[in-house]
Amino acid sequence: MDLFEKCYSFTRAAEARAAGYYPYFIPLEDTEGTEVVVNGKRMIMIGSNNYLGLTTHPKVREAAIEAVKRYGTSCTGSRFLNGNLSLHNKLEQDLADFLGKEAGLIFSTGMQTNLGTISALVGRGDVVITDREDHASIIDGCRLGFGEMKRFRHSDMGHLERVLQSCGDRPKLIVVDGVFSMGGDIAPLPEITRLCEKYGARLMVDDAHSLGVLAQGRGTAAHFGLTEKVDLIMGTFSKSFASIGGVIAGDAQVIDYIKHNARALIFSASLPPASVAAVAAALEIVKQEPERAERVMAIGEKMRKGFQEMGFSTGNSQTPIVPILIGDEQKTFLFWKALFEAGIYVNPVVPPAVPPNQSLLRTSYMATHTDAQLDRVLETFEKVGKQLGLI
Repeated sequence: MDLFEKCYSFTRAAEARAAGYYPYFIPLEDTEGTEVVVNGKRMIMIGSNNYLGLTTHPKVREAAIEAVKRYGTSCTGSRFLNGNLSLHNKLEQDLADFLGKEAGLIFSTGMQTNLGTISALVGRGDVVITDREDHASIIDGCRLGFGEMKRFRHSDMGHLERVLQSCGDRPKLIVVDGVFSMGGDIAPLPEITRLCEKYGARLMVDDAHSLGVLAQGRGTAAHFGLTEKVDLIMGTFSKSFASIGGVIAGDAQVIDYIKHNARALIFSASLPPASVAAVAAALEIVKQEPERAERVMAIGEKMRKGFQEMGFSTGNSQTPIVPILIGDEQKTFLFWKALFEAGIYVNPVVPPAVPPNQSLLRTSYMATHTDAQLDRVLETFEKVGKQLGLI
């Protein structure tokens, strides 16, 4: 059989395009954060992870421009060799200090951060334990390692304890999202840290969606006052920090081990100067303007309340990520298309990204959304929802 046969028989995307219901890879002609332009039409963006609205902040833009002027556009090599700038080292320590850890290590993407960290730490004879709703980068990092991967039902502490009991005395790492990217709920870290202590497991928290948002931007561990009990804190720069890349922070010796064993770091070109400078500028704004985090959390509460009063289900959301649970895949695409035509940009999420019959619209908000924009979103959801018989 031809290796490409699977490609030629893949027709799902083409069928969706032909039917006018293909919601992915939409080219944005312009973006100002809370609004984008598609096919000449201005739309309200509620599908972005730009939680603090910093991608267009003048200080972030200027920092990136100045870095290009001084260092050029690329480091053209791995940090191990010629691609390590003083900018990288300073940002790592600044982020570690911000997160309450001894040391940090930055990777070129958030995906690589999880791939490199987990696969470096979890070897033969070790066990890595994940929540069933953890991000794909965590799952892939576990697969790259040579240890055994076990999973527990989403935020089910009874099931996690049974999994831990089944591991015996083997070295164990638990990895959880701090804020789950589809449901917007927060991991129960107090219970997880208690189980870690009881069974001698280490804990890594992926704060991709909570860095910059929870606890004045310091993330999930700080939100619960448990920074000392979380061994590793991972964050990405492609959400609140207005750039691209990722960081892992923890004890200095552990970070040094990862630095010398993470293939995703060793064999990748380093983060470009402009990206590093943008993150550094964003970090300063996060520290100086905690009201941005407060604002985006308040917006999440406003939108949850508004959707629930209409009759929509928003699951267990506690953050600026507010899912609209629909269930049926076709109804989800119909709802997305109607909202899109009405000028609201939102993300439909269907299997395999979610379990069967659990399709949803993932809405997410920015501190820079105006009340007028938010009210228009709610009004449009109510009008379209009633037209489609969803509420």
